[in-house]
Amino acid sequence: MHVSQLWSYPVKSMVGGTVDSIELTSLGIVGDRHWAVRDLERGGIRGGKKIGNLMKLSAARDGDAVLITLPNGAVVSSADAQVNAVLSEALGESVALESLPADGNHEHFRRGPADSEDMVEELRNIFGREADEPLPDFSVFPPEVVEFESPPGTHYDCWPLLVMTSSALEALKTALPESVIDIRRFRPSIVIDGADAGHPEFSWKGRTASIGSAVVEFLDPCPRCIMVTREINAEIPQDRSILRHIVRDLNQNLGVYARILTPGTVSLDDVLDFE
Repeated sequence: MHVSQLWSYPVKSMVGGTVDSIELTSLGIVGDRHWAVRDLERGGIRGGKKIGNLMKLSAARDGDAVLITLPNGAVVSSADAQVNAVLSEALGESVALESLPADGNHEHFRRGPADSEDMVEELRNIFGREADEPLPDFSVFPPEVVEFESPPGTHYDCWPLLVMTSSALEALKTALPESVIDIRRFRPSIVIDGADAGHPEFSWKGRTASIGSAVVEFLDPCPRCIMVTREINAEIPQDRSILRHIVRDLNQNLGVYARILTPGTVSLDDVLDFE
């Protein structure tokens, strides 16, 4: 098994891009999700679960700044004094673009108010679950995400790496022939080729592996939320049937979480070597 794709997402919940190599620290991929948007009306850092239109935007690093491409093709830089106004208009929400705080200020990460006083309704909206579908097993998430939008120091939803196999993507295409199965829906960090057919990464929980000069530990399979249903562009439309398949046929999961045990560099074609 080897690395076939590496993805970096400079802004939380925006489309990112492929890269030839990534640097891993204990917190995740260097430069990954360095930026995020804050909801100026409701409060808190918000991602595509709450502001679905974020997934219609794409982001690319530009030195210490980030260039954001809007749905109409226009590009705005984080260094532009009007960036917040431009993003607010594009998203239909009052937002501000913020980077990870250099001082590690925990208040930056504190979770904003819920949209509903009914917590079950709130969670069903976030995870896109229908009335007859179960909510995820929340024990797979780090406990700090109850209080914080993401583990302090990062803009990840929970764990720093999401690993998928190309065989999992092929299995989705087979199961959902009428759907557009595009990798941009699923936001992996690392894609592995050469694995068994189906979803072999589900069996990797608890195992450690070297990839390049880094060592990672595989955690639980990733419970999927409403983000996989979002429209990205006209060619990748909204599609709730994808989530229905994941919930009902894949025990709610797609891909597997991982954390970094030994920092290092991972490059295309590096071998995944279980220890």
